[in-house]
Amino acid sequence: MEKQNYQHKQYTQFDGYYQLILPLNFEMLIPEDDSVRLLSQILEGLNYKELYSAYSRTGRKPSVDPKILFKVLTYAYSNNIYSSRKIETACRRDINFMWLLQGAKAPDHSTIARFRKEYLSDAVESLFYQLVQHLHSIGEVKFENLFVDGTKIEANANKYTFVWKKVIGKNEAKMFLKIQSCLEKINLTYMTNFAVAKDTILEDIEKALDYVKKKIKEEDIEIVYGIGKRKSDIQKFKEELEVFLERQQKYDNHNKVFQGRNSYSKTDPDATFMHMKDDHMRNSQLKPGYNVQIGVESEYVTAVEVFQDRNDIATLIPFLESIKVNLGSRFKNVIADSGYESEENYLYLEDKEQNCYIKPQTYEQWKKKSFKNDISKRENMIYNEEIDEYTCHNGKQLKPSGIIHRASATGYHAEITVYESEDCSGCQYKSKCTKAQGNRRMQVSKTFVAKRQVSYENITSKDGILLRINRSIQVEGAFGVLKNDYQFNRFLTRGKISVKNEFILLCFGYNINKLHAKIQNERCKNHLHDVKTA
Repeated sequence: MEKQNYQHKQYTQFDGYYQLILPLNFEMLIPEDDSVRLLSQILEGLNYKELYSAYSRTGRKPSVDPKILFKVLTYAYSNNIYSSRKIETACRRDINFMWLLQGAKAPDHSTIARFRKEYLSDAVESLFYQLVQHLHSIGEVKFENLFVDGTKIEANANKYTFVWKKVIGKNEAKMFLKIQSCLEKINLTYMTNFAVAKDTILEDIEKALDYVKKKIKEEDIEIVYGIGKRKSDIQKFKEELEVFLERQQKYDNHNKVFQGRNSYSKTDPDATFMHMKDDHMRNSQLKPGYNVQIGVESEYVTAVEVFQDRNDIATLIPFLESIKVNLGSRFKNVIADSGYESEENYLYLEDKEQNCYIKPQTYEQWKKKSFKNDISKRENMIYNEEIDEYTCHNGKQLKPSGIIHRASATGYHAEITVYESEDCSGCQYKSKCTKAQGNRRMQVSKTFVAKRQVSYENITSKDGILLRINRSIQVEGAFGVLKNDYQFNRFLTRGKISVKNEFILLCFGYNINKLHAKIQNERCKNHLHDVKTA
């Protein structure tokens, strides 16, 4: 029997032909209630003007129509397919993807990656909020209750390429002393008057370096290198100043990247080192990541924003402003957990006439018996609003003694009233009330206390209890689906803009799947989950 030569690129040359019988139209293979049909129908109605404008009119024609490629990418994210290579494979083998391509040639992975990173950047946010507006037009979203929450997602960066602001500051301060010492030596040697200031450190180093270089040239001093050769003092000065100049430029570049943060990653400078919940090492290891904020209503993600802040307090106001810009309206009620509580946030919501349902940070402590019996707590003292005085457990009066102003990280200035007891000497309860040597002092922001009380009354009302329960179900449930069911725990792209685009695509697919599930289960226009009573 003659041996077959299998070293051909085309395997159809071998014996044994099999005919795969397929219908000429893929419509017959896709069920009528498949989510891909709903996705195609909804995305067909969006305005792609910004997406098409990203392409050059003089350039070559794209191999796949941008609208079709966006459909493919969105459907991929709705099915937990995020890698450009896996999306390429799906386009070649999956009938649903072939149906979306409408007979076009399957795009390769580089085309998909380039489309996601470059062409989609300026259009994906607009397309997402068009989808939200569509959900509003069909009655699925009412723009009434906004459930807000955030989570930290790991960046696509090396977790050991960290840069810490505190370390940079210490090294910069040490080098500043060395620069001063070096310039003093130059002044003593050449009778000059060089000085260095922190505001003009680069210019001061360059002036001294120019002088040294000019001196070397004028005196024709030989620059030597290598073992066994003695360097002159002026060559040592030159080399020291060059090192200082290079290091200071690096420090300045680091400080520009920080932008108010305490750390960043060299492989993704937009990422900040944060504590992650999925700490498999159990050693509180910091990882580069992003703080992703979402707003949910009626189980749909209605707003997305990505921040570099490690906590949520400073993200609420820019997040709500972003919603106003993109949707053109504000939600009636804002429901958030205790991580968003601040005087600035309370006043902002009041100014914008949005009802505040923010859980106070001490809400759970207030329920405890130990808190109610703690005589040192302000809440357990009697307050006389007319004369603005607190009465302690021993009947002593705490009167205003001064006012201080405290600035937050965002620049907000709060007015703090300082109260001081009239006389704590000989008080039998002093050890339980204060650790101070003198009289008991207490700092209180009257505005914060008043706004916190309003929010407390809101969340403990009948409507507030319903909204708090739905916040736990809807927005935390959305994150649970995105991170666990969709297995999205780490970004594939780098940079804040690319990361945001990637997460918007994920939420795009999530909303389509949610609408599909609601239609199939006949749960449309179901906005809130009822409170279960025993």
